[in-house]
Amino acid sequence: MTATISRPVTPEGGLPAPAVRLSLAPAGSAPALLDGAWWPRSRDLGAELPALAAVLDPLWGRITRITVQPTQWPPVPRKVSVAGHVVKVGWFLAEQDPHELLLLSYRTGRWNLLVVPPGTLPATAARLMAAASDPQRTATGSELLAEAAGPRGSTTETDRTREAVWDSEGGSGAPGPAAPPRGRAVTAVVPNQSQRA
Repeated sequence: MTATISRPVTPEGGLPAPAVRLSLAPAGSAPALLDGAWWPRSRDLGAELPALAAVLDPLWGRITRITVQPTQWPPVPRKVSVAGHVVKVGWFLAEQDPHELLLLSYRTGRWNLLVVPPGTLPATAARLMAAASDPQRTATGSELLAEAAGPRGSTTETDRTREAVWDSEGGSGAPGPAAPPRGRAVTAVVPNQSQRA
């Protein structure tokens, strides 16, 4: 997994802005159900979406519309300002996976991102982001979250440590070195809307 970190952009107060936590499928990979994952810090779309769209605009072309499933997002704003332009925000109740975000660009297409719930533990979030960025996966956002909450997702850190030691010592047909995840993580530091004011 390749990490790209942009220089911190500091708002007027001089405090660094939080990074956008984003993992994308490799450029040029075959189309999959998900194009990556986004791990927002809160369920406040008005505060979270501008930073996400600002990072994706140079990568995917100007994002013009974003849709969500409203059961996961308390208020859904009609539009958000992003780097000098307005992005319309909409929602679908039955037609959209509740754990996915749909981004549209009039020029270049559409993308679906898994939305990793804000309170997710970092290790679980990392697994979900890698899985959503893998172009070989054919799971939806809800399927990935259900899989993470299954038996493996509910194990304790001690259980995982014991299992890793067991495997590293040749137990249970331990595989060779793990291949690196296929996705690329994009971490960008952009100002939060509330910090700009």
